[in-house]
Amino acid sequence: MSILAVLSVIALAFAAAECKESIQAPTPTPIVIWHGMGDSCCNPVSMGSIKKLLESQIDGVYVHSLEIGNNIVEDMENSFFMNVNEQIDMVCKKLAADKNLQNGYNSIGFSQGGQFLRAIAQKCPQPPMFNLVSVGGQHQGVYGLPHCPGNNSEICNYIRKLLNYGAYLDLVQSFLVQAEYWHDPLNEDLYKEKSVFLADLNQENAVNQTYKTNLMKLQNLVLVMFSNDTMVQPKQSEWFGFYKPGQTKDLYTLEESPLYTEDKLGLAEMKKQGRLHFLETIGDHLQIDEQWLIDNIINKFFK
Repeated sequence: MSILAVLSVIALAFAAAECKESIQAPTPTPIVIWHGMGDSCCNPVSMGSIKKLLESQIDGVYVHSLEIGNNIVEDMENSFFMNVNEQIDMVCKKLAADKNLQNGYNSIGFSQGGQFLRAIAQKCPQPPMFNLVSVGGQHQGVYGLPHCPGNNSEICNYIRKLLNYGAYLDLVQSFLVQAEYWHDPLNEDLYKEKSVFLADLNQENAVNQTYKTNLMKLQNLVLVMFSNDTMVQPKQSEWFGFYKPGQTKDLYTLEESPLYTEDKLGLAEMKKQGRLHFLETIGDHLQIDEQWLIDNIINKFFK
C-alpha cells in the first residue's frame, strides 16, 4: 500500500472517530433535590429512593441531594431548628461550589423543600436553575401542624408548643423553621411584620424586583398538590392559595391574591406564557406514585 493510501486510511479513521464523538448523546441536565421536614438527604426510603429513580430514568444524570449540615442527623435536625435564611445562604454556596452544576440544573423540592428551592431561584441565580418542581411545598405557608412525618412526634409536640407560645416572637423566628413559614390569617399584619422568611419571599411588604426577575428566569415552575393532604393546612398553599384574612374557612386562589393581581413575582406573566403548571395527584402528603412521578415530572420536565 502506498504512503498516500495509508494516510487516506488514517484520515478516514480520524474522521469516523470525530463523527462518532459528535453524535454522542448530550450530558443530561443535573438535578438538585431538597427534602422536607424531618427527613434527610440520603434516607433510603425517601430521598435515597428518589435519587435512584431519577438515575434509573435519566441515563448518566448527576443528582445532588442537599444535606444541610455535616451528617444526616444534623440534616434532619436542621429541618426543624436552623434559621431558613441561613440554610438558603448555605445552599447557595454549595451549589456555586459544585462544578457539576455550573452550566445549570433542574430542581425538585419535597414539602418545605419546595419553597426553600423557590428561595434559591429568587436569591441565587448562579448557577442557573432551569425547571423547579415543588412537590407539596407550602408557598403561602401553613396555619396548623396536624402531624409529623416518621418518628418525630416528640419534636413536633415541642414545635407546637413553641408555635402556640408565640410563632412571631423574635427568638422563635430566629431558629424554628416552621415558624418562619407560619402564616396566621387571623393576624395578617403581625405575620407580615415578623415573618423573617416567607413574608420576604412573597413580597408582602415591598417588591424586590430582583426576586421577580430571577424567578422569571425559570423555564417552568411546577406546583404539585396532594388531593388528600392531611398535613398541610390548607393544602391549597401548595398552589399558592390560602385562607382569606380574618378567618380560617374560606380560601382564595393564587389568581385572587395580590401576589398575582399585582404580579409581584411574575407568576401571572409566567402563567400567560405557559410556564406555570398546576398538577394534582391523589394521596396524602408526599404519598406519591412512582409511575405518576415518571410520567408527569421526569419525562416532561427533566428530559
